[in-house]
Amino acid sequence: MESKTISVPVEVLGYDELSPAEASLVDRARRATYRSYSPYSHFRVGAAILLDNDEVIEGANQENAAYPSGTCAERSACYYAHATYPDAWFRTIAIAARGTDGEFVADPVSPCGACRQALLEYETLAGEPVTVLLIGRDGVYRIPSVRSLLPLAFTEF
Repeated sequence: MESKTISVPVEVLGYDELSPAEASLVDRARRATYRSYSPYSHFRVGAAILLDNDEVIEGANQENAAYPSGTCAERSACYYAHATYPDAWFRTIAIAARGTDGEFVADPVSPCGACRQALLEYETLAGEPVTVLLIGRDGVYRIPSVRSLLPLAFTEF
């Protein structure tokens, strides 16, 4: 039997260690949480995607009483980004969340499996890694690619 270990490279950064472009993206993802429609879970998520044309597209989770008809912040942003700018490639995505108490979560949260798969489609389309910034109240995790979050993905890269 062969055994393998799969690990995810993560840089843990303070806000002051981010580049100006990353800090701006983090701020926009945090602001996007205030556009969440989450009357059922009260868990507000915002995402901001930087495209290679320097446009930034934001998204927020949108819930629906006909569960699971809602959409996560990451997918609302990535689908809108590609529908609006089909020739632009994703470069970085930042994801922030506020808990049921309305405060930003202490530790960063990661995209759900469906969002990981959807984001990986666009990373594959771009042919280059898309940096992922997961935002917590006290720090940011920088992950070098969506692929890092879905190492046994249902696609080739």
